[in-house]
Amino acid sequence: MTSTTKNKQNEFSKLISSVENCIKCERMCNRKKVLSDNNGNINSKVMFIAEAPGRLGAEQTGIPLCGDKTGNNFEKLLNSIGWKREDIFITNAVLCNPQKTNGNNSAPTEKEIENCSIYLKETLSLINPDVIVTLGCKALSALNIIYPHNYTLKNHAGNIQSWNNKSLYPLYHPSPISINLNRNMDRQISDFINLLLIVNPLSGLKDGEINFYEN
Repeated sequence: MTSTTKNKQNEFSKLISSVENCIKCERMCNRKKVLSDNNGNINSKVMFIAEAPGRLGAEQTGIPLCGDKTGNNFEKLLNSIGWKREDIFITNAVLCNPQKTNGNNSAPTEKEIENCSIYLKETLSLINPDVIVTLGCKALSALNIIYPHNYTLKNHAGNIQSWNNKSLYPLYHPSPISINLNRNMDRQISDFINLLLIVNPLSGLKDGEINFYEN
């Protein structure tokens, strides 16, 4: 392990510890904090940001987008382009599972996303990916807190954008509801194939493949 890699791992360990001690969101104080080595490769050139851990997924497994139907869909999308979890980094706009009083999953509130944005900002700075892939509108909105943009899924999904001196690739969420109502699996696979043409998760952006669509 090089000194640079060791320093990066040490900084990531400090971030994990900070998240573990977070009590900013009252209804999620006792939830699993889904940020650990299970999130993937901290040296990856591709960072995925989803919405929040699911109660039947990451809340149980401690691995983002793993263990539930949404996780299965994400695995199918990764497999469609031959990518492995150990080659990428995955996190969420909110690092704990938000639930309704009946125990079902709930969308994170704007305040909860804002509370967690400090950790997302630190994670982005630490991972320093070439391409940021947001999955769903909540993840895209979370970036807007860190650095303002006017991107929407309706107008910009599946196209590389420029955000905060980074390449941003907004995509729809791989949840069953989103696949049924917004963008079916075939189209989502097509989005991932385009991502494959843009970047290699280990070596970075592929020359000559980027055409930014500015907002």
